[in-house]
Formats: sequence, structure tokens, C-alpha cells
Amino acid sequence: MLSVYAPTDIHEQLRGFLQQEDRLEELVRLVDLLEERPAANAHSVMIRKGEIHTGIDWHNIYPPYLLPDAIDLDGPNFLGLLYARLNNFERCQALLSSHNHSLYLELDILNRLQQGIEVAPEELPSSYSPFEEYRLMHNQAIVLHYSSALDTPNLNKAKYFYLEALQCSPNEEYRAFTAQHFALLLLDSGAHEDADRVVNIALHSDISADARMELQRTRCQIWTQHLTPPYPQDKLAALQQMMRDVLGHYESQGRDVEQALLLLEAGQIAQFSENWSESHGCYNKALTAFERENLPLLAAEANYRKGILLLAWAQANNPQFYRPAAESFQKAVQIFTREEAPQVYADIQHHLGIIYADIPDEVKKKSIWAGVSSSAFREALDIYQKDTHPHAYATVCNHYGNALTKYPQAKLSDNFEKALFYYQEALSIRTAAEFPTERCLILLNYLNAQWHLGMEEDKLDETRYQDMVDKAEEAARLATDDALREEATAHLKELEQLRSAYA
Repeated sequence: MLSVYAPTDIHEQLRGFLQQEDRLEELVRLVDLLEERPAANAHSVMIRKGEIHTGIDWHNIYPPYLLPDAIDLDGPNFLGLLYARLNNFERCQALLSSHNHSLYLELDILNRLQQGIEVAPEELPSSYSPFEEYRLMHNQAIVLHYSSALDTPNLNKAKYFYLEALQCSPNEEYRAFTAQHFALLLLDSGAHEDADRVVNIALHSDISADARMELQRTRCQIWTQHLTPPYPQDKLAALQQMMRDVLGHYESQGRDVEQALLLLEAGQIAQFSENWSESHGCYNKALTAFERENLPLLAAEANYRKGILLLAWAQANNPQFYRPAAESFQKAVQIFTREEAPQVYADIQHHLGIIYADIPDEVKKKSIWAGVSSSAFREALDIYQKDTHPHAYATVCNHYGNALTKYPQAKLSDNFEKALFYYQEALSIRTAAEFPTERCLILLNYLNAQWHLGMEEDKLDETRYQDMVDKAEEAARLATDDALREEATAHLKELEQLRSAYA
């Protein structure tokens, strides 16, 4: 429902406008401007001194395109604006295209941005006043940012217009609104430190609670996207507190979907802190909201992330979570199919391969799980191929090798030899220069598989022996902590003993 905030002495006039349209009055709430504080969102308009004011939409309902500061109050302007707010642009055009063509063009641009239709900067209406100068600069930046391909020329133009808008903004509230979207542009272009700096400056200005929370939300995005292990606990704690503040704000305003979207990020951050239970709660709450709002794609995303969490939780000595993890992934893959989302599908199959290799069960069922696991890994590798997705290919190969060493050994099985093949594939991509720690771990996995193959009784296979020595020595050089270094050294000692045994 739309809220119209206006002095009571013009409510009758507004009702007269509304009654000209069939059943429009049922969708509009008239509110006394003096009795209730106007909400800063696109579901409301404010009327005072014979002018319609739209203000700043801090609730992110529509694209961040700014309409004129003041629109003359008359029937077509009032009704056309309401229909635009209700996404009925056909009726909006009928009312405004001849009456107030300039306003119609503004609303049409807003609609096109919402629909993902490109808008050329030269299409923007312009007039001369301090606010209109600011509005033009801001809107130029917005259409370049959200409507154009962000190649280098458009990126530089958008930065220029954002900076110009910041310079001529009429007050700190509008400056904060521009700053928020400028920060998102900088984040999209990889300049996360600059993005954080822009947000920080805006947060230290005199702005509304809505503005402060949206800037905090943007800062959460900036920090989350650029966290890398090892995760600094002080930054994680600060980020979690920011998220809790914004989540509380969204909950108080009934912004369930936005709250659920942030809960997905909050669940990830809690997982980084190994706060498994808090992360699980975030994902469950988000999932409930998405299902209630009938948003199957977002529900699938929540199930996908929940599956990743439950697998990590299971691997942290909590094997009871392997089955729930598999169930979450199976729900997600109903939406993220091979045809619709091949990379997400491949990642789910990769995780299912790990789960079915590790899932605890009676011995007689292990061979069944092994078959399911192997099939899932092969599905993943069918999409994550060496030439197209080398990073993912190497990761899956390493995990498939690990899984093969855990499968039950049939009489004629060659699981360990297969494992060596996949470890070699991973090593061909995980170079020492680029991935020293990952390569060290794969080398150790390779050595463990080699030992399981044993040696011939009468002679030492020199080629194989030297290969193991080379890999153990390389693992020792690459080891970044004492545990890995000790494991590599243990392999070297065992190899020395093997040489002595064949002397």
C-alpha cells in the first residue's frame, strides 16, 4: 500500500483525485503529515505547500534515480506518480505523456532502469537550479553505473559524475545517498579500500537513521567481499556487530527479504568464525523467509550455503551432519540444475562426492556410497574441465583422489592408482609459485597413496622411489607450518628406512 503524507486540509482534494480512478483509493493510505513521520522509501510521497515531494528511497525499492525535488500538485501529476509507484506505467503514460511530458520522461527512465533497459546519459532531462544540477550529476552517474556496460570509459565517466554530485549535493542526506552508490561502483571495480573510505566519510556526517543503516549495509558488503584467510578475529567481530545492527533495523521495519539476504552473509561470517550454530540459525531463518515469500531461487541459494556449512561442521568431528548436508544440497540442486546453473551444479556434485565418501554407515553400505560418491565427482569434472575451469578442476581432482583412498578395496580395485592420477592432475595446476600451501597438501596426499601401493619384495623400484623422495623434499620446502613440515619429514625418514631395507 502507498502512503501519502499530507496536511489534513487537503485530504479531501486528494480523495477527489483518487476517486477519478477505479479502485485506486483501496491502494492508497492518506496520512496526516503532523501525526506520523514520513517514511523514507518509494512506497510513500509527501505533499506540502502545493507540491509533491518524493525524497530519498533508503529502502531500495526502486533504482536510485532521483526525481525532481518538487512536483506541482494537480490531478494528473499526483495520479501519474502513484501509478508509477504501483508499476502501472501504461496508465502513467496515459495521464502524463501530454499533460506533463517532462515528468513522464523521468518516470519512464526510472521504469527502464528497473527493467534493466539501457538508458543513455543524454536522455536525462535537465534544468537550472542548485538541486537540479546535483540531481543531474547523480542521475548521470546512476545510469552509467547501473544501465551501461562498465567498461573503462563508462567507469571513469561514472566516477566523474559521482564526484561532481558529491561536490554539489544540497545537504548531507543527499550526499550520503550518492556516496552509498559511489562506494558500490568502487567495490564493483575492485577498489574496496576506496569504497570503504567513501562510506566512512558519509557515516561521520549528520544523517538519518535510515541512511546510517544503509551505509552500514554497504560497508558489510565491502568487508565481506574482501575477507581472505586467515580471517582476523577483530575484523570478523566488528563485521558481525554491524550486521546485527542492520538486521535489527530491517526487522523493526518489516523488511523481511532484505533481512534474509543479509542473513546469508551473516551466516557466512559466522562460519568463518567457526560459530556453527549461529551460522546454521542464520541460514534457517533466511530459508524460512524466502520460502514464505515464494522466492525459490533464493531459497535454493540458502540451501546451498547451508549444505556447505553442514559439511564443514561434519568435518569438524561432528559426523551427524553429513546426512543433513546432503539433504540441503539435494534441495538446492532441484533449482540449480546442470542446464540452468552448470557451475553451481558442478560445485554441489563436488560437495556430494566428499559427503558420500565420508558419510558414516555400516560396512556393507560403504560400496554403495562409494559408487554414488564417484559418480558425483565425475559429474563435477564433466563441467569443471582442465582447460576451462583449472582452479576448480584441481580442487575437485584433489578431493576425488582423497575419496578414492577411502573407498572399500575390492579384489581387483585400483583406487590408489586412480588417486595418484588425480593428484598428478591437481599438481599440474597447483604450482609452487602460485599455490605453495595447496601444493604441499596435495604432495602429502600423493605420498600417502603411494605408501598404500607397497613395494615389490625382491627389489626397489628406483623410479618410483625417487619420485617419492622428490615430492617429500618439495613438500618439506613448501610447508608453511610445523605440522606439515613434520609430516613431510616423516615421509623422508620412512623412505630412508625403505632404502636401508633393500640395501
